Amino acid sequence: VEIPPKSPDGSEKSPPSKELLTSNTASTLCISSRSESVWTSASRSKWDIYHKPIIVVSVGAAIFLFGIVIISLSCIQSANKNVYKMCGPAFLSLGLMLLVCGLVWIPIIRKKQNQRQKSQFLQILRSFFNR
Repeated sequence: VEIPPKSPDGSEKSPPSKELLTSNTASTLCISSRSESVWTSASRSKWDIYHKPIIVVSVGAAIFLFGIVIISLSCIQSANKNVYKMCGPAFLSLGLMLLVCGLVWIPIIRKKQNQRQKSQFLQILRSFFNR
């Protein structure tokens, strides 16, 4: 635990909050904590919105299929059977995990897009009635 330095007059007062956090720092923190799409109203294509979950689903499906191939090799080949039996389930579980994460991610993005559209609509209404 750090001990703050004492002020020259010996009092234990803490410095004012303005010195600790300037408005420039606060705006930087706010901007870095949000994605750029929240602040801009430019419409994005479906690929821009869904490319990350699509990539995760694709990689997960590929790893899952690779795990199926490895398990089937353990049934067909007698050489290195123990290696196939150890690696196959690992690839199956990793692929299934990525596949499910990507599939769950898509409805979450849809819900956020709907909330964003409703929020923009409410802001337009508010600005209309505040004139």
